[in-house]
Formats: sequence, structure tokens, C-alpha cells
Amino acid sequence: MKKNTPDPLKAIVALCKRRGFVYPGSEIYGGFANTYSYGPYGVEIKNNIKNLWWNFFVRSRSDMVGIDGPILLHPLTWKASGHIEGFSDALIDCKECKARFRVDKLIEDQTSQDVEGLSLEELTNVLIKEDISCPKCRSKNFTKARHFNLMFKTEMSKTDVEHSTAYLRPETAQAIFLDYKNVIDTMRVKIPFGIAQIGKAFRNEITPGNFIFRLIEFDQMEIEYFVEQNTWEDHFEKWLNDMKKFCSMIGLDSSKLKEAEHAKEKLSHYSKKTIDITYDFPFGTNELYGLAYRTNFDLCQHQKHSKVSLEYIDNVNNKRFIPHVIEPTFGLDRTILALLCDAYDEEKLENGEMRTVMHFSKNIAPVKVAIFPLMKKPVSIKEARKILEEEEKDKLIDMDKVVKIATERVEQSGIVFLDEIDKVAGKGNSHGPDVSREGVQRDILPIVEGSTVTTKYG
Repeated sequence: MKKNTPDPLKAIVALCKRRGFVYPGSEIYGGFANTYSYGPYGVEIKNNIKNLWWNFFVRSRSDMVGIDGPILLHPLTWKASGHIEGFSDALIDCKECKARFRVDKLIEDQTSQDVEGLSLEELTNVLIKEDISCPKCRSKNFTKARHFNLMFKTEMSKTDVEHSTAYLRPETAQAIFLDYKNVIDTMRVKIPFGIAQIGKAFRNEITPGNFIFRLIEFDQMEIEYFVEQNTWEDHFEKWLNDMKKFCSMIGLDSSKLKEAEHAKEKLSHYSKKTIDITYDFPFGTNELYGLAYRTNFDLCQHQKHSKVSLEYIDNVNNKRFIPHVIEPTFGLDRTILALLCDAYDEEKLENGEMRTVMHFSKNIAPVKVAIFPLMKKPVSIKEARKILEEEEKDKLIDMDKVVKIATERVEQSGIVFLDEIDKVAGKGNSHGPDVSREGVQRDILPIVEGSTVTTKYG
């Protein structure tokens, strides 16, 4: 049995709350399991990643379009996709303390065995054979393993009794498949082409903790790329290379990234090949992104259940076929966690004190530039805040301490540049674009020149 070890994410979680990256969900009510809010800095990182992803994979390509599909889809969608029948985890309950666990994770944590793919009966037998105990009360009195569907149900207020039960989507992919025909009919796209979407998905699963790595409500950035069957391998390799480029663009440490291909017996029912891009998180190596060859399973299923033809008509070559699909999938929350883990650093100062610094790539950093006064004299930028109005106020402020605290705050927010407002303003009372072009200003200018910046002062 594995021994209890300190939480490897404890320092990062504490910093995220303290500096406004991520807050616990519903905290004033004592929290709500596996839910989080992104704070002011966290939402900036999130939006920067989404914008970078959309620009790279959609706007810069002539073979890509985007949609924003609904969270609630027709219930037959999930019957056609196989989610109603097969989208489930094997769970057990402790009969003593009533705690519920995923059987495979419980066995893996206590024995390091990989039991993925075993039947319910086999999982129950492993529990008994390996003498597995409840992590909460240490009892060994469990129910038999059983399947539990992971989709959240909701009831629709409509008279159609047969389809009154709806589900929060557990993935964004099916919304794309349902609008595939609309895109073909309205956008004049030609095979190969892709449809991208960024949106929420929901899974009612028991999560192992690890902060925002696995949530019941999460964001996916997903693409369904439609190809002819005999070309899928070439497109698969191209997408894998593009996914690696994106990892570099957002600043992920390449030494912590690996590829892991799924064994045939562990593939999803729709997939013929899947490769994960994994990341070495502090709690272990886990999936970050996935690339799957989904064949034409989904479109065939939706054509069968909807009785609407989803064939692609190639007028040039005079043929009709149902396209096959390459699916690159990116977990946004996992991306943010990986970037937080990469950025977090503790540095020892000459006086022995420790300070925390966040080293974000400038492409995703929540704040690009920090400017504040360091000198005890009036600042020369008209719009700048009046730091010291009167001499008495100046006497009451320990400027050395203010500077130290301000510097620590911006370091921990992942600031890219830091400089004095007096230098940025230049010498004298000049206005407009006549700013200093020395030191940090020289590095800032390529970023901010030509930009329109709105502040609370106008």
C-alpha cells in the first residue's frame, strides 16, 4: 500500500488563491467538491490561451472554421454516440462509512496495478484478493463493483415524454458532428477541412483531487478534421506536429512532455488510433492533450439514428462518401495547471529570504507590464495616479516596504516587464509618444507600439 505523501500542489494552490488565479468554488458555503472559479489573473491566462489557440488553429488556416454549439443536445445524440450505453465508470461503496470510489483508481493507488479494461466481476475479485481497504475508515467491507453513467441528467419542461430527459454534454465533439451538414451546406468547404469549438463539458465522475486537473465542469478546445479514409495517416502526423508547436507557443517545458500511444485493448470504441501528449505533473505523468483517429463512426451513427444523409458529395471526382475524422483535443484547465506548475519558482535571496516568482511566457502572461513610482518626486505623466498628495502622507508611507510588497506581488502574478513610471515618462514634461527608449522601455515598445490601451483613467 502506498504511504501518504505531502500534497505536491499545496504551494501552487495556496499561491493561486492568494494572488487571484484560481479560487475554490462556493467557498462561503464551505466549498463544493471539484469546482473552482478563475480569478482576475486566472481568467486572463485562460483567455490568452483560448485566443492563441483560436488564432493558430482556426484564423490562420484556410481549411478551418469554428462554431459554438449548445450544451444541451437532442437526447438521441447520446444514444447514437454510445454515451448512454457505454460512458460509465466502475464504482464501489464502502458499506461502513458510505464513501464511494472508482474501483480502478482505488486498486491502482494501493497496489500500483493497471486494471483498466477488466470486467466488473474481475474488479471485485481483485478487491478481495489484494485486501483493499477504504481510505477513509480502513474497512474492507465493500459493495460489488457496478457501472455508473457519467452524464449529468436534467428534465425538460416539454410534452414529449419520450425525450423529456436531456443531458449536459460530456464532450464538445458531438455538437460539431450535428452541425457538420450545416457547415458543408453554408460555407462551401472542401475535404479536407476542420471544425473547431471551445466550450464547456460536464462529467459526473469521482475525481482524485489534484486541483484543476480533473473537474466535473471543464473547458475543452476541440477540432474535428474531416478527411478521406485513405489519407488519415498523413493528416494524423501533421496534426500531432501542430499540437507540439502549440505546446511550444504557450511556453510548456518540452522536457516534461512525452507521447503515449494507447494499446489496442484500451482504445475508445470509436477510435482506431489514439496518441496522448502527456505532461510530468508534480503528482505524476498524465494526459494533457489527445489525438484520435475516430474513423467515420460518429457520422455513420448520426446518419443511422437521424435518418438524414451525412455523405460528402465530391462533384469533381464524382463520388459520395462519409468522411473519416481526425480529432485533436485540448483540455484548457489542464493546460493552465501545467503552465502554473512550469511557472512556479522559489528563489533564495542574498539575505536568506525566500521569494516566489512566476515565470510565464509573454504569450499567456496575465499582465504584460507593471509600472509604479519608485522615486520620491512628482511623476511627470499627466494621467498617472498622484502617489503622494501632501508631504504628511509621504512621511506616513514606508516607500521601501511599499516597493518590496509591490515587487513581490507582480513577480507572483507572472509579470513580464517591470520599470519605474518616472523613467517611462522620460525627462521633463513631454507628452504623447515621446517616451524613454532606454532599458526596459526598449523591450516594451515592440509589444505596445500601435496598440490602443484603455485604463480606468481614460
